[in-house]
Amino acid sequence: MSQFVGNTSLAFARTWHHVSAKDQTLGSLAINIARKLMGKDKPIYDQSMDFGDYVVVTDAKQVVVTGRKADQIVYRHHTMYPGGLKEIKYKTMMEKKPEEIIIKAVSGMLPKNKLRDRRLERLKVFAGDENPYAQNITKRYDLGDAFEVAKKDAKA
Repeated sequence: MSQFVGNTSLAFARTWHHVSAKDQTLGSLAINIARKLMGKDKPIYDQSMDFGDYVVVTDAKQVVVTGRKADQIVYRHHTMYPGGLKEIKYKTMMEKKPEEIIIKAVSGMLPKNKLRDRRLERLKVFAGDENPYAQNITKRYDLGDAFEVAKKDAKA
């Protein structure tokens, strides 16, 4: 019997993961989502190839940050006009666009290369409980630190 994992269609298959961001810390949540988007938990992982899975995040409004980060984090972007630097505080962004907070955090955790945009396209974030991709979901991580449990199981 062969122990060869190899390039089977099962290894290349993209699965859909559901994550509830309710009461989860932003940083650790972003790290674990980035790992799934890159496909680092797959046996065929290659940093130059895109083998990652889809991740659907719900309850983005209920993600938390520790310490005084809610007062200190500032998101900046430039309009490309002279003097066009715009700054938005974390609390304002949480009220207006909570999905963007998770997307920006995950984007910061991904490698800065040509695959980054393609990986971010597979991240679907929703502010509330609604999930139009519910029929696609094969794995759910609704518990507090379910990603941490999955990561420890992978190491064992």
